[in-house]
Amino acid sequence: MANFAKSRVPRFSAEVYQNPYLPEGGREVHAIVTVTATGGGTTGGRPIPAAGGGPDAGVVIIVDCSGSMDHPPAKLRGAREATAAAIDTVRDGVGFAVVAGTHRAVEVYPGGGRLAAAAADTRTQAKEALRTLTAGGGTAIGSWLRLAGRLLSSAGAGVRHALLLTDGRNEHESPRELRAALDACAGTFTCDARGVGTDWEVKEVTGIASALLGTADIVADPTGLAADFTRLMETAMGKEIAGVGLRLWTPLGAETVFVRQVAPTVADLTSRCRRSGPRSADYPTGSWGDESRDYHLCLRVPAADIGREMLAGRVSLILSAPDEGDPARRPSRPRSEPLSQGQSQPLSQGLVRAVWTDDVAAATSIHPQVAHYTGQAELAQAIQQGLDARKSGDTDDAMAKLGRAVQLAASSGNAETAKLLAKVVDVVDTATGTVRLKAKVAEADEMTLETRSTKTVRVKK
Repeated sequence: MANFAKSRVPRFSAEVYQNPYLPEGGREVHAIVTVTATGGGTTGGRPIPAAGGGPDAGVVIIVDCSGSMDHPPAKLRGAREATAAAIDTVRDGVGFAVVAGTHRAVEVYPGGGRLAAAAADTRTQAKEALRTLTAGGGTAIGSWLRLAGRLLSSAGAGVRHALLLTDGRNEHESPRELRAALDACAGTFTCDARGVGTDWEVKEVTGIASALLGTADIVADPTGLAADFTRLMETAMGKEIAGVGLRLWTPLGAETVFVRQVAPTVADLTSRCRRSGPRSADYPTGSWGDESRDYHLCLRVPAADIGREMLAGRVSLILSAPDEGDPARRPSRPRSEPLSQGQSQPLSQGLVRAVWTDDVAAATSIHPQVAHYTGQAELAQAIQQGLDARKSGDTDDAMAKLGRAVQLAASSGNAETAKLLAKVVDVVDTATGTVRLKAKVAEADEMTLETRSTKTVRVKK
């Protein structure tokens, strides 16, 4: 297995788990690809210059300052404290900025369309500037994200990240305007989104995080914001490389059915592919530090006779060269020699095979990794469909879907999701998935289950 390593750049490996055997006429091949990055994200607090002289990383903290943030006042107070805690966690030398979001986006610090380099004095100045934050106005999240994108691209930062906090719905933009902003920002920076309280829209916040390859969560109690923002910033500071793509090559006659990230969360990447050759496509993976993620591939190959074997697909981790025609979309490079435009740098590779056999046991066996993550994806879907049915008043469908979710959570060992489900339904029989809807459910509990429905547990290897 080939690995690529440079100073301070994570070393990537790709391991493929599958049952390659198909019955006569079989066409669908499933595989789990575990991608692991090691050796990055451990800078010891020392800033590393990015290629081209910009900061090694840049981060923008976006704080909702709409009128609802003052009801109760603890929300805005918690947002100030959380932002201050995040600023204290920014590594020396990293570019950072704070944006206040209402029906427009305003630079709070440092201003002038730029990022400030993190140091003792700039952190102090930024925290002083937070005192000017007041609640008033509406909510236009797309404009907040566009400003964050401009600030991050202006500095030529390597790894680019945003933290977004909101407490309400995007009522001063149309869904089309928000979608256009997400499309413009996708690939330029990653974004973690947090909803505080219970007056925000789960699908809106999770949609933002999904589009920008970040995480989404609920912080029902504003007093928990500071700890959450500190954890988020610590994770962001551990990212060492961006612009990494999952390249999937398939032979003539084969096609890709889907590509999904399945751990640590479920995220469908199928529609995000970008053609990179006659038989290959690249799927974005966001920023990386020291971590491991799992991806589920489903490929459809031409049917073949018993005894035939073929390469169904080749998975590569690639580092893309920057697009010189669009500075805002330049992915970061490792701290090494820059790539020429149009090139890509291989980081690691794995192979997906297909073998046709008349051995029924071999052909019908499902690899444990594939079975586990198929169940995790079904679990996330069952929760979302069950909650939608509950909201629409379809009690029977809600019990059926949430009962199935209880079954899947138990069988896969997803104890955290099982606990969240138990706050929404009374479990009569776990094995059969028999449940009753609770008469009263706290809004925060329902929103927490929906927001965290895509979080998965790793399969025991």
